[in-house]
Amino acid sequence: MSRSVYVINGPNLNLLGQREPHIYGHRTLADVEAECRRVAAQFKLQIEFHQSNAEHQLIDWIQEARERAAAIVINAAALSHTSVGIHDALAACAIPVIEVHISNIHKREAFRHHSHVSSVASGVIVGCGTQGYQLALQRIATLLDTPAT
Repeated sequence: MSRSVYVINGPNLNLLGQREPHIYGHRTLADVEAECRRVAAQFKLQIEFHQSNAEHQLIDWIQEARERAAAIVINAAALSHTSVGIHDALAACAIPVIEVHISNIHKREAFRHHSHVSSVASGVIVGCGTQGYQLALQRIATLLDTPAT
C-alpha cells in the first residue's frame, strides 16, 4: 500500500515567518517542510509538499492525490472558509484527509469560524502552531496502520 502523503498549503503560507508572526509564529514554510519530512521518515511516509496561492492549483493537487496518495494533509488557509471547489474536490477523495490550521480559527474573526474543509476531513487540528502538521502526519500514520473493520 502507498504511504505517500500530499501536504497541501494554500494562500499566503509562503509568507510564514514574515506575515503576522504574532499569529503564525516565526517558522518559515521551508522549516515546516523540513519538519514534515523528518516526522514522515519516522512513520515511513513519503511526502509530496506543495504550496500555492491559486485555488485551482490546490484543486489539481487534491485530484492528483486521489490517484497517487494514501492521504492528504491540507492547510487551505483562507480558502478553507470560502472554497466550495476545494470542499468538492476533497469530498471526491476516498483517502484520509487531515485539515490543519496554525492558529485557532475559532478565536479569530467570525468569518474564520466555519471551514468548508472540515466537513469532509477525517480530522481537524487547529491552534497548535506549526506542530499541527506533525500531529497530522502522526494521525495519518495511525489511520494507515489501523486495519479497516
